[in-house]
Amino acid sequence: MKLLVSVSRKQGKYPIIAQVVKETGVLVNVERAMIDSHEGELLIDVPDDSCELVRQKIAGLGASVRILDRGIRIDTRECVDCGACISICPQEVFSFGDDWGILVEEEKCVICGKCVIACPHSALFLSGEIPERPF
Repeated sequence: MKLLVSVSRKQGKYPIIAQVVKETGVLVNVERAMIDSHEGELLIDVPDDSCELVRQKIAGLGASVRILDRGIRIDTRECVDCGACISICPQEVFSFGDDWGILVEEEKCVICGKCVIACPHSALFLSGEIPERPF
C-alpha cells in the first residue's frame, strides 16, 4: 500500500522514515521524494499488513500521512487512447491493449503527475483529486 508523507522542517531534522523502519522492523520502499530546505513530500510503499502500523508511527512523529489506495485515475469518457501518457510515464504504468485501448497498472504509479500534464484531453487525474468536468 502507498502512503503519502508530508514533513516540515519545523517538526525537526530527524530521519522519520529511518526511525519508523528501525522501530517497527517494517521495510519501506521510497518511490518518490521531493524535499527542500523547508518541507518535503515522500511517497512510500509498505506491505499491506503493516500499513496501519507504519501510518500511526509516522503520524506520531509529527508528519502528516495519507493512505493512497489508488494511484492515477482515468476518465474513460474523455480518453481518446492517444498514448501521450505512455510516452511520458517513467514507471511504465500505461500501455496499449490488444484493442489499442489504454491499459493502466495503478500499482506501478508513483504519482509524479507527468501524465496528467501531458494528457491533451484532461482524462487523467491523481488519486484523491476530482476532475472538473462541465456537465
